[in-house]
Amino acid sequence: MSLYEHCRTASPAEAAEWTRRQIVMTDLRSVYGRAYPRMSGMLREPSWVFFEILLPFLATSAFVFVYRALQAPPQYIGFVVLGGALTSFWLNVVWMMAGQLYWEKAQGNLELFFAAPMGFMAILFGMAMGGMVMSSVRALVVLVVASLVYGVTFEVDQWYLLIAVFLLTLAALYGLGMVMAGLYLVWGREAFQLNQLFVEPVYFVSGLNFPVMSLGLLGALAIATIPLAVGLDAMRQLAFVGSPFPPGTPSVEVEIGILILMAIGFTLFARVMLAALERRARRVGSLSVRWQ
Repeated sequence: MSLYEHCRTASPAEAAEWTRRQIVMTDLRSVYGRAYPRMSGMLREPSWVFFEILLPFLATSAFVFVYRALQAPPQYIGFVVLGGALTSFWLNVVWMMAGQLYWEKAQGNLELFFAAPMGFMAILFGMAMGGMVMSSVRALVVLVVASLVYGVTFEVDQWYLLIAVFLLTLAALYGLGMVMAGLYLVWGREAFQLNQLFVEPVYFVSGLNFPVMSLGLLGALAIATIPLAVGLDAMRQLAFVGSPFPPGTPSVEVEIGILILMAIGFTLFARVMLAALERRARRVGSLSVRWQ
C-alpha cells in the first residue's frame, strides 16, 4: 500500500505513525547513501590510500628519531605514534566534512540536498559515519605498522575506558566537523584558506607529537576548545599508564566530561545552525552571510 492510500484510509493516529516511520527510514537511507561513497572510495583509488598512510607515517617517524636522539623516555615514542594515527581523523574532518557542503554547492548539488525530502542532519551524519570508517582503517594501519617498526609497548589497564574515550573523541571531532560544514557554507570562497589554517596550527596546539600541557596556558586553552587535544591526551594517559606528564594535566575523568560536553554541544549547535540555513535557503533562495 502506498503512503497516500494508507493515510487516506487509516485513522489520524495511524497515519501519523506511518509518516514518522517513513521519515525515519528516509533519513537512514540518506545516512547510508552519504556514507557509502566514503567507504567504497578506499578500494577505488588504492594510490590515495597508500600516500595517505605513507605520509603520516613519515611525519611520525621523524619525531620518533628526534626523541631517540634526545634519549627521551620510551613512552614519548608511543605518544608520537598515537598522535600520528589520529592525524587521519582530523584531516578527514577538515577536508571531507568541513568543506564538503561548499564543494557540493560549487558543483551544483546543494540545491538537490535542500529539495530532497530528508533531514539535512542525516546527510552530515552519513558523511561522518563514512569518514569514521575510512579514517579508522588508515589510523589502524599507521598505529600497527609504527608500533611494530619502533617497538612501542602499550600499558593499558582499562581497555573499555580507552575505547569509550576514542568513540567520544570521534563524536566530538565530527560534531565540530558538522559545525564547520555549516560555517564554510556561509563563508564561501574562504573555505580552502581556512582548511589550510586548521591543519598544521591545530596539530601544534593539540600536542600531536608531545603532551599538550607542555604548552602551558596555550595547552589549557586547547584542552578547552579542541576535541583532538582532549581526546589524544586522555588516550595517552590510558594507553601509557604511569608515563610522565607535565604538571597541570587534567585527569581522564575531567577530559571525558569535556568530550561529552563537546560532542553534545557541537552536534546541537550544528543542528540549529543548519536548520536556520535550510529555512533561509527555502525561503529566499540564498545562503548569504547577510541575514534578513
